[in-house]
Amino acid sequence: MRGKLIVGIAGLAAVILTAAALIWLRTRRAEIPVSVAPAGVHPGLRDTLPPAEPPLALIAVTRPVTISTYFQYLDGLVRQYDSLAPYPLSEYLLVRANPWLIDTLENTDYYRQMARGVFVYDQRRMTVLKPGDTLRLPGPQTAAALLDRIANTRLDVNIPAFQLRIVEYDSVLFTFPVRVGKNEKKYLQMAHGTVDLRTRTGTGEIVRVNRNPAFYKPATGERYYYTKRDDGKTTWMPTIPWIEPSIDGRRLGQMIHPTTNPETLGKAASHGCIGLKEADAWRVYYYAPPGTRVIIRYDLTEVTPGGDTLYYKDIYRHQSGKKPATQAGLLLLPDFGTRCVCDP
Repeated sequence: MRGKLIVGIAGLAAVILTAAALIWLRTRRAEIPVSVAPAGVHPGLRDTLPPAEPPLALIAVTRPVTISTYFQYLDGLVRQYDSLAPYPLSEYLLVRANPWLIDTLENTDYYRQMARGVFVYDQRRMTVLKPGDTLRLPGPQTAAALLDRIANTRLDVNIPAFQLRIVEYDSVLFTFPVRVGKNEKKYLQMAHGTVDLRTRTGTGEIVRVNRNPAFYKPATGERYYYTKRDDGKTTWMPTIPWIEPSIDGRRLGQMIHPTTNPETLGKAASHGCIGLKEADAWRVYYYAPPGTRVIIRYDLTEVTPGGDTLYYKDIYRHQSGKKPATQAGLLLLPDFGTRCVCDP
C-alpha cells in the first residue's frame, strides 16, 4: 500500500512539474529567437534541426482521419495546443515538424496508387492518420529553426524549363515538372472576354490558399466534379489545396495547383496556371504558406551547379515573335474566390 502511495505521489509531482514547465515556456513565447543558426554559418548549411530536442508534447491520434476531415482535424490541434506552445503554432509548422505526414499525403496521389494496383475513385475517403499514429509538438529550438527555414523559402518557376523549384536560402530542395499556360488567346465565359493564356512572369508572394476548391470550366463557367484520368478512368476531383500568388502586386487568377492529367506536364497546356503532380502539389503547399516569395521567369538558358549550360525551347516567342507574357495588355481575370477555373 505504501509503495502504491509513493508511486501516486511521484506521478502527481511529474504532472505538476510538466504543467509548470509549459506555463513557464508560454511566458517566454515572445522571447523565442527567429533564427537559431550560429553566427557565420552559411545560409545553405542551415538545413538541419537542433539534434535530440524533446517535443513539447506527443499528440496521439485516437480515430481515423481521412482527407475529407484532415484539415478540420489539424485546425482543432492548432487551436488546442497553440496556448501551450511558446511560439505561434500553425498547420504548416506542425506538419513540417512531422515530415512523414507530407510523405503520407504524397502517397494519396492517384497515379502512385495505381502503380501499386489500387484504383481510388474518391481520394477524400483515404485515411491519412490512423489510431496509433503520433504527432510531435516541436520543442522551442526546433520550432524556431523551422520558422527560420519557412521564412527563407521561395518558389522559383522557369516557364520554358517547365520546372518549379523550392529554394531554401540558396539551396534547391526540390525540383518538380510543371505545365504552363498555352501560347494562345481564348474567349473565356468566366472572364467575359478574350484572355491571353500564357503564364505571366514577375515576382510576388503567396497571397491566398484554398484547401477545398470548387472547379469550373473557364470556357463555359460550368461547374464539374469529376475528371477523366490519363488512363481513361473517371474519378472524383481530388481535394488537394491550390495556392495563389500575386504577380508584381496584382492578382491575375494564375494559380499553382495539381493536375489530374500529368501527361500534360512539360507542356504549354493550361489556361495560365502552373500545374503539378498531385503528390508534388501537397509538398509545395506545405513549403509555401501565405507570404512565401514567388518568382516566375522566362529564362531560355540556365547554368547548372556543375557548370553545364542548359538551353530551352522558346515556347512563347519561337515562331510568332511574341514577347514573354507580362501584365501589360492582358485581360486580368476577376477574383474567383474559392473556385478553380483551370482545366483538370
